[in-house]
Amino acid sequence: MASTPAPRLVLACVSWRDGDLVVLGAATRGAELPAAVLAASQAPADAADALARRTLGRAPAWRSQVGALRDETGLAILYVAVLPTGTDVGDAYLWRPVPRGGGGAMLRAALVHLRERIDREPVAFRLLGPTFTLSDLQAVYELLLERRVHKASFRRSLMAAHLIEPTDAWRSEGRGRPAQLFRYAPRRRRGLQRAVRFDLLG
Repeated sequence: MASTPAPRLVLACVSWRDGDLVVLGAATRGAELPAAVLAASQAPADAADALARRTLGRAPAWRSQVGALRDETGLAILYVAVLPTGTDVGDAYLWRPVPRGGGGAMLRAALVHLRERIDREPVAFRLLGPTFTLSDLQAVYELLLERRVHKASFRRSLMAAHLIEPTDAWRSEGRGRPAQLFRYAPRRRRGLQRAVRFDLLG
């Protein structure tokens, strides 16, 4: 009787670059997602972090298990990982814009998982650097939500959630006034808190 092949660990790494969501894919082999055989003695979460370190030289800023999926090669344990904008990759991988419609089944599942988490976990903030403008943050939310949001409503909801604090730094954005930079600094509260009240954004 043929032995059952060991499951693979597949890692969908997502970041934000030049106003688009980007995904990490192999420079060759048809932009395949990073993957490795999952050892029986290794916890999937540890394997996902180890794969990220081998691929990117660092652990992801945020990662979560999407679930188990089957494809033509067998069973795969899929994780989605978020990396801040500007994360460098080696010659073996490239950041590519997320295809319209989300691309393959695994990438689509990873993006759905991300979107299900954005009002409970700091996914959008982990796509940005240590400091960011409110315009940057809104752009990331709009990409994840796949819709435009009202600027004033977004900022009111963001401030009401007590998730950010201003810095003393500013950044020039074209001909307009410089934009103040903020950092992610959530106030500690008991219980599960929504990140931003999406139902109020309009």
